[in-house]
Amino acid sequence: MKILLVGEYSRLHNSLKEGLHSLGHSVVIIGSGDYFKKYPVDIPIKRKYSSGISKKWKVLLYKLFKIDITSQNIKKQFFKNPEKLKGFDVVQLINESPFNVTPSIEKEFVLFLKNNNKKLFLLSCGTDHLSVKYAFEKKFRYSILNPLFEKKVSEKYFFPILKYLKPKYKSLHKFVFENCNGVIASDMDYHIPLQGNSKYCGLIPNPVNTEKLTYIPLDLDGKLIVFHGINRANYFKKGSDYFEAALKIISEKHPQKIEIITAEDLPYKEYIKKYNRCHILLDQVLSYDQGYNALEAMAKGKVVFTGAEKEFVEFYNLKEKVAINVLPDVNNIVNSLEDLILHPKKIQEISKNARNFIEREHDYITIAKKYIEVWDKN
Repeated sequence: MKILLVGEYSRLHNSLKEGLHSLGHSVVIIGSGDYFKKYPVDIPIKRKYSSGISKKWKVLLYKLFKIDITSQNIKKQFFKNPEKLKGFDVVQLINESPFNVTPSIEKEFVLFLKNNNKKLFLLSCGTDHLSVKYAFEKKFRYSILNPLFEKKVSEKYFFPILKYLKPKYKSLHKFVFENCNGVIASDMDYHIPLQGNSKYCGLIPNPVNTEKLTYIPLDLDGKLIVFHGINRANYFKKGSDYFEAALKIISEKHPQKIEIITAEDLPYKEYIKKYNRCHILLDQVLSYDQGYNALEAMAKGKVVFTGAEKEFVEFYNLKEKVAINVLPDVNNIVNSLEDLILHPKKIQEISKNARNFIEREHDYITIAKKYIEVWDKN
């Protein structure tokens, strides 16, 4: 089978590609590499006019003429070699807006891919119309929109998320759903809003290549090392403010027992080097399930503070703790950290559980087979 994967977030499509290759399929990834993270892609799309003086010119042009030169440039790159994007058995978009360009141009891309390939699928991964609408209507107990509801941020600050509620993005959502063969969710945060939708094919867990991620037994003889990686653009969306407040309290309570490593906006390879030393990784607060960074850290045996809500536990029928479920409550985080500091045996136990869980539920070859099954059936 010949497969085109469109867009890349958090290395998800790269791991899927590795699994598909192992099964003998041909795979190409087109995308930007997710901004500063710089994930590998086969057909690179460079995002221009995003900083410095060129960004100011871009903003001015948009104000004067409603022309987004970044989107226009990405369109030019996309259609530069159209033959490279034709003749695939399956095309999968990582999101309704995989290139993060204007909805009208995204529609052009979708229509081209639909008309020149056999099947088109959508992966619900990252914010999209349905997940944001579900959160905005407060159907989750808490969500990435909590900072907005609590007035920590303005609607302008949260525009990259709230834009999916705008008429043009709602139209894009409808257009993609009408033109795709099916929709797959990558985790519980997207699975829940999609339930009951006629195009929904179900949740397929994120693929993790455990052959590339070695389990690192945790040495607890010295200080407990806590890692907090900050993506400044998603600071409130990820709940980093809760983590920073909790770390301040816990470092004052147990200064001799913990070491804190904080890293900000690092490319993927540098980020991995930074967190390899840690025992505990603080991933995200406002989610029901784990993101990709959390899963890779769990594969290495890190104790990850992330989403592991009851819906997640029930879905996988878990009897053991594989990660620390974080609530949007500083005291909850402090108490969870302190429990591990005072009971280090729990760290070893969760570390082993985490690795076993990834091997059992997220093996990249097993997951690739699940994708093939869904693509074949729909």
